[in-house]
Amino acid sequence: MNKTLISLRAALCASAVIGATVSVSQEAYDPMRPAGNPLVPGASTQTPAAPAAEPDPELGNLPAGPGAEDTYYQCVACHSTAIIRQQRLSDERWDYLWKWMVEEQGMFEPDEETRDSILTYLKTHFSSER
Repeated sequence: MNKTLISLRAALCASAVIGATVSVSQEAYDPMRPAGNPLVPGASTQTPAAPAAEPDPELGNLPAGPGAEDTYYQCVACHSTAIIRQQRLSDERWDYLWKWMVEEQGMFEPDEETRDSILTYLKTHFSSER
C-alpha cells in the first residue's frame, strides 16, 4: 500500500473515533436539560418522567394536585409562579432552598404540615429526580 492511502485510512479512523467521542459527550451533557447534567448534584442522567397534571390557571399555571394551593399562596408573596415552574432541582436542593428562603430572605415559615405539603408538591412536580 502506498503512504498516501495509509495516511488517508489513518485520518478516516481518527476522525471516526473523535466523532464518536464527541457524540457520546454531547449525549451525556445537555445544559438545557438539568436532569442530564452530570454537574448538577444528585442529578440523574435519565430524563425525569414529569407527573401528568394539568396546569391550573387560577394558581398561576402550577400543576393541579395536592399542595398546589398551599404552594401558590406561600410562594407568590415574593415571586411569580414562573420561577417555580422553570425549576428542576434535586429533592435535597429543594430542602436547602426552603431553609435559605426562610433564614436569608425572610420568608414566612408556615406550620410543619403546610411546609411538608409544599415541599412534597415541589419535589413531586419540579424535581430533577423524577
